[in-house]
Amino acid sequence: MSDRRPALPHIEVDPEVAASARMPEDLDANVVAAYGVPDPARRRRAAVVYASSAAVVALGIGLGLPSGMWLLVGALVVCAAYHVAAGWHLAVRERDALDAANRATPFAVGHASAVVGFEGWRSRPVWNVLVFSADDPPSQQGLVRVDGVTGEVLGSYVEEVAGSESREV
Repeated sequence: MSDRRPALPHIEVDPEVAASARMPEDLDANVVAAYGVPDPARRRRAAVVYASSAAVVALGIGLGLPSGMWLLVGALVVCAAYHVAAGWHLAVRERDALDAANRATPFAVGHASAVVGFEGWRSRPVWNVLVFSADDPPSQQGLVRVDGVTGEVLGSYVEEVAGSESREV
């Protein structure tokens, strides 16, 4: 069996660093496995379950269940419709979001971190990328928001790191 990990976006921690920091096994990516952000499009599978349940309840009403059960059918259909509407495909992965943030900043990026969030009533995925300049210590930092569906940069904010000129290494 090969020790190679799949080529998915994931968190990497050097095994020696993890051991010296006494990182718990449930947080150590070398022990657990590579981590990737799940695709929100899987919400559509839940929509199928809701729609199927609505159909079963409607069939039950036809076979003699109380007619008040139509409220349940309606609620299940609304839930199914929402899950279909909110089932965006996360086409832009973490590495792509980091690349877009690097292009959107006026300085060379050193360290960066990306986290996906959701915006609006349809829960559109948006990457929030925190970037720091490549100099040591970083003199600038920024936040870049990248659309998780199209890869478009939605906005960015850059500022000087307070007190960076007086820090000593």
